[in-house]
Amino acid sequence: MKIISFDALRSLHLPNVHYIKPENMYAHLDAIRAADWILFPEYWQLNALVHGLKKQIFPSLSSYMIGHDKIEMTRTFMAIIPMNHPYTEIVSNTPYEADRIWDIMPTPFVAKIPRSSMGNGVFLIDNPIQWREYTEKSSVIYAQEYLPIDRDLRIVWVGNKVVAGYWRLQAEQGFYNNISQGGKVEVALIPKEALELVEYVASTLGIDHGGFDVAMVGATPYLIEYNRMFGNQGVKDLQKSVDTGIMEYLHSNILPTVITTDQAV
Repeated sequence: MKIISFDALRSLHLPNVHYIKPENMYAHLDAIRAADWILFPEYWQLNALVHGLKKQIFPSLSSYMIGHDKIEMTRTFMAIIPMNHPYTEIVSNTPYEADRIWDIMPTPFVAKIPRSSMGNGVFLIDNPIQWREYTEKSSVIYAQEYLPIDRDLRIVWVGNKVVAGYWRLQAEQGFYNNISQGGKVEVALIPKEALELVEYVASTLGIDHGGFDVAMVGATPYLIEYNRMFGNQGVKDLQKSVDTGIMEYLHSNILPTVITTDQAV
């Protein structure tokens, strides 16, 4: 099996993978055409690889498209799991909409800046001053119901199965559960309701690589978001489990290689 990766770090421990710098893609078109799998391309490479060269990529095209920003992701979740996603308003950032959202959202609520990650661009809004500061930072208003939790779950999905899961306890300053923002890892039993929700969403959407953030409110799981590229800090052997899951998935889903020829225009 011939595998090319455009991300050296993500494929560091994968066997028999040839790394190419993304910016050098066009100098290696023959090798790319001959490859069975292309791993971790950058977003700007997708059209050329998938539609131009007809290559099989990992993560999947769905993983890239849905996970590209919080707006696309949220709208998708609102369509398929409306009862398992926090109530969210996504509108243009105009004075009218800013006033309307402030009037209808119970405080506190959460405001986010699309295409942020690792807990950055996420704000807890509890007063008009905080709301005004947020609206001055974001071109789009993304306001979301605040869930009464002090921890959430990170469930790691690779290929077609869960390969790891753990709890993230709230940081000392409160609100943030992200490990990068001071949250703490706790390895404990993962509720089956959360696992079933992730399996349903990933399978329905064709996502094959993601870290899903799930909050449990009583016995009800709420899918907050998923990250196509997720961290592994603080969790023993997580990267090993991910690497094993990737290789198993690649071997079991290989398709015949399609070789295209250059055509002069």
